[in-house]
Amino acid sequence: MPQIIPIKDLKDTAAISEMCHQADSPIFVTKNGYGDMVLMSMEVYESMQKKWEIYSEIEQAEAEIAKGKAMPAREGLASVREKYGL
Repeated sequence: MPQIIPIKDLKDTAAISEMCHQADSPIFVTKNGYGDMVLMSMEVYESMQKKWEIYSEIEQAEAEIAKGKAMPAREGLASVREKYGL
């Protein structure tokens, strides 16, 4: 379940830092009852970035498959072996 805190709670930076490091997901900050910001630890951010990169690569691969730019793995390996004499 996501953590949601009001913007006034940002005054206690040490507590916010601790909360970010204990959470395994972003913390949402509200202002006047509406979403305003998202806070997260560096570890959570890096994890999300890695996932984003993987999802982007999968999306690119699916687009290439849809355009017919892919070949079966056995054919691909055979062409690499032939090209490099393996």
